[in-house]
Amino acid sequence: LPNINQPENTARVKRKRCEAQSEMCSPADWIRQDEWPVGIRNVGNTCWFSAVIQSLFHLPVFRRLVLSYCLSERVLEKCKSHSEKRNVAFMQELRCLFALMVGSTRKFVDPSAAVELLRDAFRTNEAQQDVSEFTHKLLDWLEDAFQLAANGNNAEDKQKNPMVQLFYGTFVTERRSEGKTLSNIEQFGQYPLQVNGYNNLDECLEGAMVEKEIESLHSDQTITSGRERWFSKLPPVLTFELSRFEFNTQLGRPEKIHKKLEFPQIIYMDRYLHKNIEQTNERRGEVKRLKEQLALLQQKLECYKNYGSGPNKYPLADMLQFVLEFATTKPVTVSPAEDLRPSHGPTHTGFLKNSDIDIFADVYINTPEQPPMDCPPQPAPHSITEEELHFVKTCLQRWRTEVENNINELKASIDRVSQVLEGMYTDNSLCQVPYRLHAVLVHEGQASAGHYWAYIYDHSNQRWMKYNDITITESSWEELERDSFGGMTNASAYCLMYIDDRLPHLIAEDTDDETGQVLHGMDTLPPILRRYVHEDNRWFQQELSEWEEQFCQTAPPEGEPVPAEATGTPETPDTNPSSDQQTPVEPAPQSGPSTEEPEQGAAAEPQPEPEPEPEPDREPPELEQDQEDEEQEQEAAPVRQRQVENEVSEVEIPNVGRIMVRADADGYNEEMMLTPAMQGIIMAIAKARQTFDKDGAEAGLIKAFHEEYSRLHELSLEEVTPQEDVRLQHVLVYFFQNKAPNRIIERTLLEQFTDRNLSFDERAISIMREARAKLRLIKPEDMDMEEYMTWHEDYRLFRTVFVYLLTGLEQYQHGKVREALNYLAHAYQTNANLLTNGEKRGVEQSLIALYRRKCLMALNESASRLFCSGEESEVEEAMAIMNEAVIPCLHLMSRDSALAQDDREIMENIRSHWCSCLGQDMDDSLQVKLGEFLPRVLDCSAEMVVLKDPPKVHVSFPHDLCSRLAAVMESIHNTSIVIVK
Repeated sequence: LPNINQPENTARVKRKRCEAQSEMCSPADWIRQDEWPVGIRNVGNTCWFSAVIQSLFHLPVFRRLVLSYCLSERVLEKCKSHSEKRNVAFMQELRCLFALMVGSTRKFVDPSAAVELLRDAFRTNEAQQDVSEFTHKLLDWLEDAFQLAANGNNAEDKQKNPMVQLFYGTFVTERRSEGKTLSNIEQFGQYPLQVNGYNNLDECLEGAMVEKEIESLHSDQTITSGRERWFSKLPPVLTFELSRFEFNTQLGRPEKIHKKLEFPQIIYMDRYLHKNIEQTNERRGEVKRLKEQLALLQQKLECYKNYGSGPNKYPLADMLQFVLEFATTKPVTVSPAEDLRPSHGPTHTGFLKNSDIDIFADVYINTPEQPPMDCPPQPAPHSITEEELHFVKTCLQRWRTEVENNINELKASIDRVSQVLEGMYTDNSLCQVPYRLHAVLVHEGQASAGHYWAYIYDHSNQRWMKYNDITITESSWEELERDSFGGMTNASAYCLMYIDDRLPHLIAEDTDDETGQVLHGMDTLPPILRRYVHEDNRWFQQELSEWEEQFCQTAPPEGEPVPAEATGTPETPDTNPSSDQQTPVEPAPQSGPSTEEPEQGAAAEPQPEPEPEPEPDREPPELEQDQEDEEQEQEAAPVRQRQVENEVSEVEIPNVGRIMVRADADGYNEEMMLTPAMQGIIMAIAKARQTFDKDGAEAGLIKAFHEEYSRLHELSLEEVTPQEDVRLQHVLVYFFQNKAPNRIIERTLLEQFTDRNLSFDERAISIMREARAKLRLIKPEDMDMEEYMTWHEDYRLFRTVFVYLLTGLEQYQHGKVREALNYLAHAYQTNANLLTNGEKRGVEQSLIALYRRKCLMALNESASRLFCSGEESEVEEAMAIMNEAVIPCLHLMSRDSALAQDDREIMENIRSHWCSCLGQDMDDSLQVKLGEFLPRVLDCSAEMVVLKDPPKVHVSFPHDLCSRLAAVMESIHNTSIVIVK
């Protein structure tokens, strides 16, 4: 038996705990801060150990029991059986562990000695143990160990066992058969509760305690049986096991139940006590009666809300109102068949209403090519007399008032009954036995694998703390709800520990017997444990000193330059201090005379020059070509600026033809002239030629505006596919599909006609100037510029998402998976924000998610292969892949409430893979490194991770993004590289 009274055994245990940390790069990183709680190191699939031990250690009454445990020499000599020796050995190791958690200067402690005893009992070193199975074993061992201290084995002695007094209670099982009541008293430690079919903890208890026809507050399930259970004695520490696993007979394997189950911070147990059986049964009968009444009221209300005899039903009050509106509509003079005006399509109202700037109204009313209208004439009676109208209005209004009154009365009755139901068990007579939530054990993952951590209430400081192996952080009830209730992610509460709120000694701190002062830290330990902790702290300080000496020997002398490899900083000097600052791209010009074509800003993705990289061969071929094109463009710019004023040249515009372009003072951007947006404007002006020549510039602008508006609206009706996304062709197509306000659409299109690139002939110049004059007349109150900028910013983000997706796929195509994941992760996050405002605000999310999964799996396999090689350089590369690429992506995915099931399975596969590595034989240094980053893989809520910004990408205007996407998709599927220039 290990005996801490012997100095040689003390040193042996101490060295065993310290050896694992001696391989750390810097022991100084593991110094405990002030009185912050001490963590427990995961020594290989032992997060369950940490969760349970922390929840018990931070229960002061239990901590005192363990630390004060002592056996006399006479009792030790009587320990002959293997189980007795094992239980005493485990108790001694637990004392040492608790003592270190009280007074250690380490940030976390090593539980290997205690864990090895448990592993021997479970006969496995690899399988992750069920937390309830472990807790049962732990309580059994501790009960037996304390029974040895009680020095007795009879029933009376067992009732004096402090473990039994603290954790065990009794319940009475009553069965009615043939008019007789049979009862049986049983003892329980952890009370099991089913999760399926229930919404909260009270419903679980009702289902577990009563197996007969009984109505709970919310559950509609009833079970007919004659057996009831009632608590006859509740323990001071009441533990509930939540059964979140069930066996799938079809698949032949267990599955986890992710259903949401709420539980309170304080639960009143009065209604489940045997002494309150009559009062509780009376309330249950009243609950049943009220629920029947509530169901009847809800059925009546439903008849009003869904009225009608056919398959389609509508609210009765709305139907009466619609009939009243029809009756009071002014009669029409012609039949509907004679009204040939179209009844669908866009309208052009909005801010252009007054006589000075309304350039659209006359066109849409008086010209034959007017676009359809949004608001067709309302149906109305052909004829109705005043007497008939008065009669109909009187009846309909009276009936509608009666219906609304009936609905309001039903709703009020439903509210009253619901309040009575909710308060059925809340009066003082049934609120005398409160239990406060002390700890919540959480499991994240599936039935086969996962991770455990604990939320524990700090009673002294009245706050929730999160204990996740070596990481301990302050938390909140909101975070606990999110991680513990279930239903949102694959994390949920697995075990709930409540304590009797009427017994303050359970959470009372240690006090001095003579002075009554509260004791803290080492003062709470017995002398022998105090010496043990002092010795361990001395060894830890020695480790720190040895590491500092080693570091000083390897550090360069003062004044010498530090090699770039040591600092991780490239030697290349930064010649452009502002190169890292991204210049924002304005989506559209401000109000007033336009000097920039808005589509140029809106269409230009945020891709300035690519950032320099250490390896020149890392750029994709198509990106290198883009850089060369841009350099040539910059060299050619001064040549164009020296063109002779009024020089005329012929330019070939796709989809338009050859036009004569005059390089006057305004000039033009040849690249901009080739964009789809500018091509549409040029064609619209060409179609307005006759109107311009006949009626002047204003009429020409109206005609051209109408032509382009109709073309873009018709284009917006085409189906969107990843290979052919019409939204990329023009900002207005994006606006039409997302139902932007008419004011936004009209102003955006009007600004298209103010672009300086329209200075290619007299007609275009006149229309451009007319458009600028109209734009200046728009008053500030006619346009919400914040809303305007928001819409254009959404379009800029939409194009950014598409470019990130395209670049990510191209990087994936060239085997640069790490870079591809960065682009795809950014594309997914930005696209998710866009899709919250509408399904057509962004691109197809499943395509991004598919290749994000492919990149994640490829990178994880690569990191695992490098890590398991054991080579120092390859291990560092594996750590870099995980810390910089895989883990940040996992953290972002874990925060996505709409994450697809395939993504959840990928996350679980990655976590399960690294968990399986814990049981493998590997060097201590690898085991330490694995322990450092594994908690970040398993628990994605412990820190806030910011995804690294992707390198900036340049995409020239003439490039057809959809064609590039189609080409790269074909290349990926055909396993041959296709380069689009």
